[in-house]
Amino acid sequence: MSADEVKTRAPRNRTVVLEHGDRDRYAPRLVKLDGPAEVNELENRIVNQDVFDVLPYLPGAFVDLLFVDPPYNLSKDFGAAGFRRMPTDDYEEWVESWLVPLLPTLKPTASVYVCADWGSSPAVARTLDRYLTVRNRITWEREKGRGARANWKNCAEDIWFATVGDDYYFDADAVRLKRRVVAPYREDGEPKDWEETEGGNFRLTAPSNLWTDVTVPFWSMPENTDHPTQKPEKLLAKIILASSRPGDVVFDPFLGSGTTAVTAKKLGRRYAGVEIDEDYCLLAEKRLELAEVDTSIQGFEDAVFWERNARA
Repeated sequence: MSADEVKTRAPRNRTVVLEHGDRDRYAPRLVKLDGPAEVNELENRIVNQDVFDVLPYLPGAFVDLLFVDPPYNLSKDFGAAGFRRMPTDDYEEWVESWLVPLLPTLKPTASVYVCADWGSSPAVARTLDRYLTVRNRITWEREKGRGARANWKNCAEDIWFATVGDDYYFDADAVRLKRRVVAPYREDGEPKDWEETEGGNFRLTAPSNLWTDVTVPFWSMPENTDHPTQKPEKLLAKIILASSRPGDVVFDPFLGSGTTAVTAKKLGRRYAGVEIDEDYCLLAEKRLELAEVDTSIQGFEDAVFWERNARA
């Protein structure tokens, strides 16, 4: 929502919005490309253009981690842009139309993550499999959403994990999950594979491809914006920590309100992003500025990810 359309919100609402003066403050930071770009022109910058106009100008082999959250095959409006549902075969061709031009931007050791819902997931998987090595499918619980009278409620989404080749970076220890232990097992009276604390009993578990600990941003969270499909910073933190090193370049060609860039900055990575809607770009820049003084990520503390409500 632009500064000209500010609506009245509850006093405790922490949603990031554009206020008067923000456009003048943040617009000069945005980039427009009209020819081939050097890596330093994109590093820690947001390009405010249609991604299909930008693709021919992107430098080669500069991306360590590619995160793509494209429009799913649904009719939906995204600020200045929109998407209309199409036949599955046409959607698969559309996915290919941006994936193939992105391939030259990837380093030989790069990892790729692409988001999808149940309807778009097969098309994404088939397309990735033609050009990359598909490693896994992550399914994460998206607990928000409307119920349905004649169908199951949609409360899960997929993220496909692929790599350019067999030489890629993955740090499982960086994304372990801390869970509350129920009926813990002891050996000789001592905790076995769990920790006893004043706050409760906990176990660090290996990361799996089923994520039930992620909270979709809502009005009382300081990362929340009015973007209709905003991904949580915690979700991006898992991907960034597992599949990139400090200083690596994380690239998001459908940046939205900036979650990928903000989380990358908080975790000491370089970022680059492309977003067609100027207001979302400005929100992203505002969030990036806020990240300079607040590097916290909801649900990630003491170098571990906490199970949702584990410390309640």
